[in-house]
Amino acid sequence: MVEDVQRHSVHTLVFRSLKRSHDMFISNQGNLPTVDETAEKIRRAVKARDSYGLVFDDVKKMQAMKHLRESEAGPNPPPPGTAENELNTADGAMVPYNDNALVARNNPNTPNQLAHMIKKAPTMPKPKWHPPWKLYRVIAGHLGWVRCAAVEPGNEWFATGAADRIIKIWDLASGQLKVSLTGHVSTVRGLAVSARHPYLFSCGEDRQVKCWDLEYNKVIRHYHGHLSAVYSLALHPTIDVLLTAGRDSTARVWDMRTKANVHTLTGHTHTVTTVIAQASEPQVITGSHDSTIRLWDLAAGKSICTLTNHKKSVRDVVFHPTFYRNMFASCSPDNIKQWKCPDGKFIQNLSGHNCIVNCLAVNPESVLVSAGDNGTMFFWDWRTGYNFQRLQAPVQPGSMDSEAGIFSMTFDNSGSRLITTEADKTIKIYKEDDTATEETHPINWKPDILKRRKF
Repeated sequence: MVEDVQRHSVHTLVFRSLKRSHDMFISNQGNLPTVDETAEKIRRAVKARDSYGLVFDDVKKMQAMKHLRESEAGPNPPPPGTAENELNTADGAMVPYNDNALVARNNPNTPNQLAHMIKKAPTMPKPKWHPPWKLYRVIAGHLGWVRCAAVEPGNEWFATGAADRIIKIWDLASGQLKVSLTGHVSTVRGLAVSARHPYLFSCGEDRQVKCWDLEYNKVIRHYHGHLSAVYSLALHPTIDVLLTAGRDSTARVWDMRTKANVHTLTGHTHTVTTVIAQASEPQVITGSHDSTIRLWDLAAGKSICTLTNHKKSVRDVVFHPTFYRNMFASCSPDNIKQWKCPDGKFIQNLSGHNCIVNCLAVNPESVLVSAGDNGTMFFWDWRTGYNFQRLQAPVQPGSMDSEAGIFSMTFDNSGSRLITTEADKTIKIYKEDDTATEETHPINWKPDILKRRKF
């Protein structure tokens, strides 16, 4: 009972206090200045321009470009009063959408800037014409999957390694077998021929990295250190350094002569499938099954940056040999991507090769070739990403259709012959079709349809 009385008295006091406050200010109610609607509208417009000015500018530019395109094409203008015939201003008012109002609101410098903006709109440049490629030689001789190939600097012969554990050296002009080198005890996965020494380097699934003296056809050095299969190797073009990469998630840098392991490049979390080297920065680039590409500082033995654009395992990485020497391409089951050195800037996607892309090759004429595990080969124009030819590698008689996979490929040093190593135990050599012209094989160029997708 006492609590109820106290609660009632508190409510009464609060009510009387509020009433006194109300009575105090009610006498000034009529003395407040009137709200200026124009000033309030200006205030809102200024605030909107301050917060969303860039958005307004973009909207105006897009509407201006659309109107200019329509005026060039000559379509029927929309009726007055429709949303397309009016332009929204910053203060919320609607003005007629015509040339004079549009130009005045965007730029008083006449419509030349709008035409300039349309000219600068991103368009697909016309691709350069390349002659189509055709198969002209099939070489058989290995007894297992042929996994790798390398052409010697003199362009007279090339070497191949296969699952039969044998390295074979073939004459490039005739396709005749010259030498078979035995020494590996498991599949040979990588080959490289030195441009400055009479050496052939090989690596395989037996964890061995070997240096062969081609004057005696014997192994003269072993590079011990990898903990699992070695899948790729590369030679530095200017210094006596050998790079290898494999299933132990590392790439290793070796002194070619002393066999010392100079650096162990750690950072990948899965098999390192490919390693390439160049004289300029970054000197080493690796691709891995962890879906990343890493650019390495060779002097420090540390990663400069990691490219994570690919969503699936990176199978191969290749440098452009000439005009775009500071660019490289990578392939994965999702698509092919082009990058720019030294910081790995993404350039463009090459989409459409809907399979696991195992390998890439580029020649000095800027023909990029990608090949997959179903035997398909796509030929691209490097600069524009235009796919000008598609081939299906024929399976050898007696092989299963599933053995159409292409494991590696390389151009010879002239760029006129393409060597592929395949799952049907053969080596195939392709060359350009000399009889083709731009009239017989025109460029099917549709810039409105074929637009580069950047993601």
